[in-house]
Amino acid sequence: MTGVRWEAVAAADRAYFDKVIAEGGPDAAAMQFPPYCPERSFPLLGEQVRIGRRSRARNITPEIDLTGPPEDPGVSHLHAVLLAQPDGGWLLVDPGSSNGTQVNGRTLQTNVPTRVGPGDRIHLGAWTVITIREGTP
Repeated sequence: MTGVRWEAVAAADRAYFDKVIAEGGPDAAAMQFPPYCPERSFPLLGEQVRIGRRSRARNITPEIDLTGPPEDPGVSHLHAVLLAQPDGGWLLVDPGSSNGTQVNGRTLQTNVPTRVGPGDRIHLGAWTVITIREGTP
């Protein structure tokens, strides 16, 4: 591994939310954009970093826990996984989330790894965006 420290910064994206609502999913009429959603930063550490919402019943505690508040109802308990690579980079995999995952506007295919790096924007759920950032160790 290189000496690079990576982080994932989660926030709410109004433009993405508007696009999701315009596409008219089954719950679109009932969804509301959160009035306040603080930016949260998560270090990318270890061999894999799970993205999703905590579930005690299913014993799931993702490293990037998007449980909230506010809770994005479109985020699955295990929505996506970041996999560390020997060169210090990361691959993103959607293991079959209910609502899909996009990287820079492209929808990922289930279980097909996609390389992500600094500045890449991962959209999931109804409004969540995760931006990958590179920092100093």
